[in-house]
Amino acid sequence: MQMTWSRDDLAFRDEVRAFLDAELTPQMRRDVRRMTSVYAPDELSMAWQAILHARGWAAPAWPVEYGGCGWSAAQRYIFASELAANDAPPLSPMGIGMCGPVLIGHGSPEQKAHYLPRMLSGEHVWCQGYSEPGSGSDLASLQMSAAEDGDHFVCNGHKLWTTHANVANWIFCLVRTSQEAIRQQGITFLLIDMTSPGVEVRPIVMLSGEHIQNDVFFTDVRVPRANVVGRVGEGWTVAKYLMEFERGGGVASPGLKARLARIRRMAAAETDGAGGHVADSRGFAARLNALAIEIEALEAAELQILANLSQGDAPGARSSMMKTVGTELSQRLTELALEAAGDYAAAFQPHATCPGGPVLGFQPPADQGFAGPDHSLTVASKYLNDRAGSIYAGTNEIQRNIMAKAVLGL
Repeated sequence: MQMTWSRDDLAFRDEVRAFLDAELTPQMRRDVRRMTSVYAPDELSMAWQAILHARGWAAPAWPVEYGGCGWSAAQRYIFASELAANDAPPLSPMGIGMCGPVLIGHGSPEQKAHYLPRMLSGEHVWCQGYSEPGSGSDLASLQMSAAEDGDHFVCNGHKLWTTHANVANWIFCLVRTSQEAIRQQGITFLLIDMTSPGVEVRPIVMLSGEHIQNDVFFTDVRVPRANVVGRVGEGWTVAKYLMEFERGGGVASPGLKARLARIRRMAAAETDGAGGHVADSRGFAARLNALAIEIEALEAAELQILANLSQGDAPGARSSMMKTVGTELSQRLTELALEAAGDYAAAFQPHATCPGGPVLGFQPPADQGFAGPDHSLTVASKYLNDRAGSIYAGTNEIQRNIMAKAVLGL
């Protein structure tokens, strides 16, 4: 796909590049190249958010009156592309990317005034309390209770797969405030202080060994009624709005293109079992080129959605398409990277990477040595971590059901 940028767009691109050259340290860039998760380590992500916030660029998609940038769709895409091309750390999406838009769309004036500035500054770090045992893709079956007690709700229940609950100080939760014949009714969207008495966090260790997800238990946790977003019992409407931004409010293609370019370089450097270069294998090259074409198609769709968003449109069912295609392309990239790395991918060496969270129980070798070239250090952990991509934010099977119903009318 060929895109022609205007003179103003090119000037903006040069401004972004100059900013990144000045603010991104060599250590930050190296850490990002060695990331194994879609999430940067908390300290790296928050350090970069502080830099962006100082410039006023932490929340490009927000309205200007709440701290957004007022950029056009083209500028937002250019910004995302330059971040990916220059190895900038990703920000945790739960606050700025998810809860923020919900508060802007459904929050009270008091909630916007209190939470949004602290979200931008990083004073508040957020996590998402949706999934429960037995209530993941079938989210409407959730059972965490919130019983009214004067000006408070008393919350009891269990959330799991809660990303960054171990570092967050706030969580937005779906809770059940009443039992109704229609399960989507009686659900309320509630903001909970993670330091409240009765909140307990326990780690869930991923296939890659990283501690990123968590169990969160709530025992008689008192939450002010003022922390309800929207109306009591109408949280399902708020949740659907949030999930549109979680699944399709950003752009994935710039990052996918950057990773594709790295795999091309890796394949050109590695030799196969016969002594030739992996990149020269017709089968490998064909799969890589097929991925490149699909990423270009995703880019075209994302640009159209960005244009629609800039005109006040919501992603709607297209968010399911973006989530499904983006995560499956990402998984296929990890498979090709694993193939390109060859035997070097077999070594388990988290000390050589920049994992998304602590690797619990791992003891690095005394000599701190690494096996293999730099480009092979992350591929195995990235492959294992990315198996979750087609599950989180609603499984891809569920997304296909949504598309079949909402788009195809089946």
